Amino acid sequence: MIEFHEPVMVSEVMRHLLSRPREVVVDCTVGDGGHSLEVLSRTKGTFVVGVDVDSEAVAVSRMRLGESFPGRFVVTKGDYRELPTVLAKLGIPAIDGALYDLGVSSRQLDAPERGFSYWGEGPLDMRMDRESAFTAREILNTWSEEEIGRILRDYGEERFSARISREIVRAREEGPLETAKDLVAVIKRAVPGPARRGATHPARRTFQALRIAANDELSRLGTSLERAFGLLRPGGAMAVLSYHSLEDRIVKSVVKSLADRGLVKKLTRRPETASEAEVSRNARSRSAKLRAIEKVP
Repeated sequence: MIEFHEPVMVSEVMRHLLSRPREVVVDCTVGDGGHSLEVLSRTKGTFVVGVDVDSEAVAVSRMRLGESFPGRFVVTKGDYRELPTVLAKLGIPAIDGALYDLGVSSRQLDAPERGFSYWGEGPLDMRMDRESAFTAREILNTWSEEEIGRILRDYGEERFSARISREIVRAREEGPLETAKDLVAVIKRAVPGPARRGATHPARRTFQALRIAANDELSRLGTSLERAFGLLRPGGAMAVLSYHSLEDRIVKSVVKSLADRGLVKKLTRRPETASEAEVSRNARSRSAKLRAIEKVP
């Protein structure tokens, strides 16, 4: 039996996204299709378009939802920056709702060969789009100490970024870093003892930074949010789930810019978070922040 990624903050997302009848909703990060399933199950005529750069996510969501909701669900492999082009190919000029569930899914984390998890021994890959040629391994083995330190500081908010980048460059002189296990060993050598024994894994921020850099996540996000908003019909809603401060900062900035221009109504005055019950059931929801807006007619 296939285990699907558990979607986060379903009730809260649906309350905003389905606050009125929707003809077309785009799930811009469809993953296993958990949120799309909720939209389809809770409506009778809503057509859902799933988009994802991960070919496996496309295959899984198509298998899960395609036959159960004939004529109401289509999924396509694509970069959410290119949403206007993706929808134009489907003959869809405008939408009534857009959903983003950012970050990495449990399916990706649980696959050692993808290299996202610091608990695994897989290759240092970290590509969301496996057809891309650029991997985290290339960053670690070819970028300068200064460049690696910068992304660890800026994308991982890692306070030991300089020490870790120095140790990475020193380690690769003896041979290229190939696996997640290799990188974790380097990080543990670089950080002080108390940091190794802290509440969070000492490699967590470094892996986050490398994933963001390998997939150009932050610049892609801002561009995509602006373009998705441009596709919304008046009264249309957008809901975004982010999982770390860098993502949320971009979402907040885009929302503020739109609100300052009088183009949207904020459906969430401040970011909503998961309930204690959900956090106890699904640890991934602990860091989730939900922001939602509605396009002003």
